[in-house]
Amino acid sequence: MVEKRTGIVTMAGNAVTLLGREIKVGDVAPDFTVIKNDMKFFSLKDAGDKVKIISVVPSLDTGVCEFQTTHFNQEAASLGDVAILTISVDLPFAQKRFCSAKGIDAVITLSDHKDLSFGLNYGFVIEELRLLSRGIVILDKENKVTYVEYLTEVTQHPDYDKAMEEVKKLL
Repeated sequence: MVEKRTGIVTMAGNAVTLLGREIKVGDVAPDFTVIKNDMKFFSLKDAGDKVKIISVVPSLDTGVCEFQTTHFNQEAASLGDVAILTISVDLPFAQKRFCSAKGIDAVITLSDHKDLSFGLNYGFVIEELRLLSRGIVILDKENKVTYVEYLTEVTQHPDYDKAMEEVKKLL
């Protein structure tokens, strides 16, 4: 049975239900299977033994999600060997189009539309909308969770500065 969490997140001020277990600092990151823009499967092990930023967004076609993705794409140049994964339920075709149009070349966009594998394993699925809630998860080189931010309001920006501080501690 999938865990349901209420009273945690709103979207445009309306309460929503999150599905899946909440991830916490210190947890070993669970594996997941999502789809890359080339329609190939991608799992956590495919990101290798790098520090990982998992940027979780509802849809790349919204202003805050676009900003979040382009922001991490720009930050990538200063980070070196860090895997930056942006995960949404957008179809891989739409993600590929978005990346081409916005010049996204340092972030790997991944689609969780098929099985919600990432969303359920990390507790980001919005039950009422079948979208992912907004947040950031940072993993060290051994896939231990070192930072998690579940946004309490999906339409707000995450704390980019705090996330980057955490990543830089791991480098």
